[in-house]
Parts: sequence; structure tokens; C-alpha cells
Amino acid sequence: MAEQGWRDSADSTTRSAVWLAVLAAALLRFWALPQGLPFNPGVDEPEVMERAVRMMKTGDFNPHFFDYPSLYMYIQSAVAVLRFVFGAIQGRWSSLAGAPTEEFYLWGRAVTALLGTATVWILYRAALRWSERTALLSAVMLAVMPLHVRESHYTLTDVPVTFFVVLTLLLSLRAHERSTVWAFALAGAAAGLAGATKYNGLLAVVMPLVAGLMTAAARPSRTAAIFAVLAGTFAAFLIAAPYTVLDLPHFLNQFARLASEYRVPSIAGEPLWLVYLKHLRIALKLPGSLIVLAGIAVGLVRLVAGPNRLTWALAIVFPVLYFRFISTQNIVYGRYLLPLVPFLAILGAAAVVAAVTLLRAVPTALRHAAIVALTLITIVPPASTSISYDADAARTTTNQLAFEWIVRQLPPGTNIRFEGSVTRLKLPAGYTVSYVKQLRSDEFEFYAGTGIHYLVASSQVYGPYLEHPDQFPNEYADYQQVFDHTIEVARFSPSRDHPGPELRILKVKS
Repeated sequence: MAEQGWRDSADSTTRSAVWLAVLAAALLRFWALPQGLPFNPGVDEPEVMERAVRMMKTGDFNPHFFDYPSLYMYIQSAVAVLRFVFGAIQGRWSSLAGAPTEEFYLWGRAVTALLGTATVWILYRAALRWSERTALLSAVMLAVMPLHVRESHYTLTDVPVTFFVVLTLLLSLRAHERSTVWAFALAGAAAGLAGATKYNGLLAVVMPLVAGLMTAAARPSRTAAIFAVLAGTFAAFLIAAPYTVLDLPHFLNQFARLASEYRVPSIAGEPLWLVYLKHLRIALKLPGSLIVLAGIAVGLVRLVAGPNRLTWALAIVFPVLYFRFISTQNIVYGRYLLPLVPFLAILGAAAVVAAVTLLRAVPTALRHAAIVALTLITIVPPASTSISYDADAARTTTNQLAFEWIVRQLPPGTNIRFEGSVTRLKLPAGYTVSYVKQLRSDEFEFYAGTGIHYLVASSQVYGPYLEHPDQFPNEYADYQQVFDHTIEVARFSPSRDHPGPELRILKVKS
């Protein structure tokens, strides 16, 4: 039987420790939140923010885009309204037309960071069903988890869907305890909100369904509980993503196109499940990975032999099903693993607590030393990685220096061409911007003939050619020609305080 801490209560020391974990989570997620703004938002951030701001400006709440469901766009649109009102009070703009999208990113990111922090608290509340020590350690593990910390800095759907998945876990456990139809409907609604944030979040519905099937005392019956779960899921999804039905043909066309993209053969040279396992090993580090594996073993034993089989079923069934699902999709991003991470934190924490329990017969001093050692190897490596990430992100990059120079020195109307796929500066309205993989790929007369005024060369592209001219003689000669036929007006080299590629801003000779 779980410790008395499964009841939503704890002594003052534990409560203080939990709030310290939440505070640490907030610090790690809000630190360096403005990174890259406004010149270089994260990959796919504009997919959410551009539509959220458009909804605010037009009053049209049809996203006309169904790669993601609409719930997080609606949330960001509501936040954009608050940001606009605050900016208007400050005198930053006098109309909607005068408020550019880049002014809304920071507030949008703050919402993601807040949801990421709140997930730590909700995980603690859910994990109390295992024990207070398990709940506290799992909350700390999630608070410092590098993957969750990093993704909490962006206005993407992965952290919000993780929030709703963990909320579904908590409400599924409560539904089992309360055994009422309304409790199961509420758990289903949380799963529906997860699906309305990101489609794969709908897999969270397996948790209230399993809880309903394993609750013999469900009132009036387990069948009613199952129907309540499905009804809650369906209703919440449609309320949060109504244009899935209201614009059904458009939704179906885009969904089919998206599904086909995920079925395109992967270019990865190894099985996708192995790629994702490597992502997890990087996120957890080796000690954490071994501890989580031990937790999975403990969970499987408890799932079969008890006690508290339901809690272990929810901790294992969803992550296994979810991992299986994403491993069959041929587009791979480490952030897709986020909904699994809180469950791995519970399993890892449970393994540590189980190991400590086995040490009861060991002399007190040795037992305390073992407890401290297990805790440190579980927490310190990922915490160190998260701190390093934030510290690096807080530095002013060469991209930012180049952006500031361009805006300060070049007037609107300037035509600029960038090279590479990483340096994607989002300049204010009025600049003409284009991109090419390599500046050397075009004949030089092309630049002058098309009215391009400046080129931005990146060492991520030209670097290997200039460093090894004997290996790349043709490429080296091409870049020397580019440099010879332009005037270098600024160069931004990487340093300890300014990470990033070397960027050269080149003026095209007229």
C-alpha cells in the first residue's frame, strides 16, 4: 500500500521542498526566455503566433491551418489581446495595424513557461498516489529535465500538451478514487483538451479508460464510466477545436496531407524507436536512464503482483502506447517525447524510493550516504545540463548582433540575401529578404541584376571551404570571388560572450 502521502497532504518540510522544486522549475523556464527575439524565433513558433495574432486582428477564429489543433492558438490569441492592451497603454501603438507579431512572442513564451512550471506541481499532486517521497523526487526530476526546460522557452504545442496529459493522469487517479461518472467525464475532458492542443495528445484518453475499466466500484457502472470518459473527451475537443467540424473539408484535406508527410520514408539510418531512445538517454543522462529502467522493472512487477495496480497501469500503459505511436511516424523531433517525460520521472523516482526501502537493514550512516548519492546522481546531471543551456541561451549571439546592426545601419527597403538554413533573421516590415543555401551557388551578376544590396555570409556554410581549401578548391575559389566582388561592411565573430556562427555582411558593388 502507498504511504499516507497519497492523500493530498504533506508535512511542512515536504511542502517547502515542493515549492522549492516549483521555484527551480520556474527559474529554469523563465531564464533566457527572450532568446532569439525578435530576430530569430524558434522553429515552428511562427505557425502558432502568426495565427494567434491574426485572430486578434481580424476576429476570424478559424485558424485555416490544421497541422495543429486550435486550442493553443486560442490561448495565445487571448494573451495577445492582453499584450496589445498593455502596449497601447504604454503608447507603443495606436492601432492593431501598428502592432507587429514579433512584439507578442515574449508574452506567448511566458505562457508556455508558466504551463511547464505548473506541470511540475500537477505531477507532484498525481505522484502522491505512490508516496510523498516519490512525488517530491519526481517533481524535482521534471523541474530540472533538460528536454522539458528547453522546450518551455518556445510558443510550441509540446509543453502545453504535456501539461494536459499530466492533468489527465491526475484526474484519472481522482476518478478512480471518487468512482463517479462526473469525475470520469472530467478526466476525459482533460484528454480532449490534450488532443485539442496536439493531435497525439488524444492518446491520453487511454488513462481514464483504463481507470474506468479497473474501478469495480464505479457508479452507476463501469460501462457508464467509460461512456462518460468518451463523452467528456469528445465534447472538450470540439469546444476547444470547433473548426475541426465547422470547416470539415479543409480540416480533412490538411489532416490527410499531414498524415501522408509522417508516412514519407525516414532518412534516419536506424530504427526510429532507437533514435528516440537516444534522445531520452541524452535528456536523462546515463545515471538517470539506468534509474528509469529500474523504475520500469519495478512498475511491471507491481502491475502484475500489486499493490496499487491501477497507479502502475497508468504510469506504464500510456508511455508505452505513446512511444509506440511516435516511433511509427517518420518525422522525428526530440520534443515529441515530452508527454512521456513526466511518467519517466515517476518511474525513476519510484525506483529510487524502492532502493532506499531495501536499505533499511543497512547501518544508518551508510543508508543516509546511499540516499544522498542516489538523489544526486538522479538530479545533478540533468540540472547541470539545463543550467548550461539557459546560460548559453542568455548570451547575445552573433545572429542578434547582426540583426541589431542591420536594423540600425540599413534603412527599410534594403534588399538582403542570407545564406544557410540556420540564420533566418526575421527583419521588421519594409526589408526585402531572401535565402539561398550557399551564396556561391549564383553567378555574381545575379545579385546586382536583381537589385540585391547586401549579402550575409555564414561560417556554417563557407567555414569548411575556407579552412580546407585543398579539399574544396572549387568551393574555396567561388567564395573568394564572392568576397572579392563585394565590400565587407561588418563582421561578427563568435566568442565566449557571443556564441554562434561568424557572419559577414557584404555590400554588393553597383
